[in-house]
Amino acid sequence: MAIGPVQLIVLGFNHPDFHGEVIAELEKLRRSDTVRVIDALAVYKDARGEIEVEHLSNLSTQEAVELGSKIGALIGLGIDGEAGMDAGATAGAQAAVAGLKAFGDDEAWDILAEIPDDSAAALLLIEHHWAVPLRDAIARAGGFRINDGFISPFDLVDIGLTTAAEAKVLHDLETAAAR
Repeated sequence: MAIGPVQLIVLGFNHPDFHGEVIAELEKLRRSDTVRVIDALAVYKDARGEIEVEHLSNLSTQEAVELGSKIGALIGLGIDGEAGMDAGATAGAQAAVAGLKAFGDDEAWDILAEIPDDSAAALLLIEHHWAVPLRDAIARAGGFRINDGFISPFDLVDIGLTTAAEAKVLHDLETAAAR
């Protein structure tokens, strides 16, 4: 299976409704073949920091079977109780023997630690279908990815893409639930 550029996005929620508007927007993107959600998890963290994990997905049954649980493998999260942790540990050990390491020590990202207690997060592993032709053209031209990241709305003011007032509205929209 050929796969486009993949991104892991972690979104925090104080009072999540993972089956509402967010899922509807992901469905629209899938129907337009813009993105595909490879895997999606809802992680609920109680006031004591204990977590509960639930799968979220807009994959077809065939795609879900083909892809399996990828986020848990990327971040080292054992899912489905002891059997899931054992399966994850076995897969991780086999990958390590083969020399595969998802994140190096310099790149370690403890996603679960970043989720505030008494809140939740949606972890979305997204394939960007729209970027496949661009990525392939870049590769044919001898190019390669060096780095990437989202830019803060406030940084867009300095380069003239938005006004300070517009940036504040965007920033407030992106961070409202965290306050």
